[in-house]
Formats: sequence, C-alpha cells, structure tokens
Amino acid sequence: MPRMQPQILIVDDDAELSAMLVELLAREGWSTQTALSAGDGERALAAGQPDVVLLDVMLPDGNGFELARRWRAAYSALGLVMLTARGDPMDRVLGLEIGADDYLAKPFEPRELVARVRALLRRAKPERADTAVLRFAGLSIDFLKREVIADGAVVTLTSIEFKLLVALAKQPGTPLTREALSEAVQVGSYQPQERTVDVQIARLRRKLRDASMGTQWIDTVRGEGYAFIPRGAGARAS
Repeated sequence: MPRMQPQILIVDDDAELSAMLVELLAREGWSTQTALSAGDGERALAAGQPDVVLLDVMLPDGNGFELARRWRAAYSALGLVMLTARGDPMDRVLGLEIGADDYLAKPFEPRELVARVRALLRRAKPERADTAVLRFAGLSIDFLKREVIADGAVVTLTSIEFKLLVALAKQPGTPLTREALSEAVQVGSYQPQERTVDVQIARLRRKLRDASMGTQWIDTVRGEGYAFIPRGAGARAS
C-alpha cells in the first residue's frame, strides 16, 4: 500500500533544532522521525526507509560524510540532504560527490529547507511506467534503481555523475550549458562552479568509455556546453 505522507528522517544531535524541524515539516503534511546519533539513524533506516533523510555532518558517534557514502550505496532511491555548520565550499562538493542530493549550511532559512525537501520529493516520485528506463544501443539508464549498464556491465557513478548523465540523455543530441547541468545537479542557491562541472563530465566520460570499449557518449560543443550522443538512432523508453 502506498504511503499517504512523505516520510522524513532527521539525524542531528541538536535536539532543539530537530524539534524545530519536526514542527516545520509537520506543517507541510510530512511525517517526521528524529535520531540524535548515527547509531539511532542506522536503526531507523533499517526499520523502514524514509523518503528523505536530513543528515548532520558532525555527529557524536559518526561522520556524516561516511554515513552518506554508506547509505547511498545501500539505499539508492533515498533522498539525502546534508546539514552542516561548516560552510567550506569543498565540503559541499565532497558531500555531493559521495552521494548527497543536496547540502545546506547552518544556519539556514526554514523556507529554503522546505523548498529543497519539496524539490527532492518531487524528484523522488517514480517516473511514468513508460519512462522508468532509457535505453540506447549499448547503454541503459534506470531512474528508479539509479543504475547504469553499458555493454552489459554496471557502471558505478557518483550521485553527481548520474544526475549529469540523466540530464544529458533525456535530450540526446541537444547541447546543454554548464549552467543547465549545474541546475540538474542541485536545485537551489548553491551551484557548482563551471570547473566542477567540467571535472565531473570528464570523470563520467571516462567511466562510460572504459565500460563501452572506447565509445564516446558525451561530446563537447564549443561555446555551448555538452551533448549526449547515442550509438543508435535515439532513445526508446521502457
């Protein structure tokens, strides 16, 4: 039976902040659960997977970055927002690269948090049955499993790399600017720098090429950005 309400898990050792977030999210009609430690968060996830986790980076018994890495590997469809008092841009890049969907530095504007969670819940809704998987000659992209298979082999991608590939593959042959690709990676006030997008695209290209016997799936379009170039005549949904 489908859930009537989105389920949000808050993993943060700040009890006062957690209580405020419970009240804030309840006003949106979302069901919330709190965990004040990494251990409690692990047990809550094992008991029942929520739609979104709000995860503090610094916990008394664990590192949020390591938790994010493990939880993303174990729960591919989990929405994951990292919360931290550390505003270093490199921390944000690290959080996104290891699998977080979004990243907010404390103190944050409550309305911004709600907007980020709402956007993530929309993104987490299952695609229509006829577009759950994009298939190309030699490549398939499963949105629900977050799984990419090239020439029969699973390609291990970070969260950023997967989102970049999906954004490009949904519009095969169409150049997308770095700004558009940044927006695909993360909706919100923080956007990766252009150089970050270039680095991620280079890594994505290499992984796809290595798994596809040298096929180059992504082209650079001078002055415009990047375009996904399928082997075959185009994508077909299934």
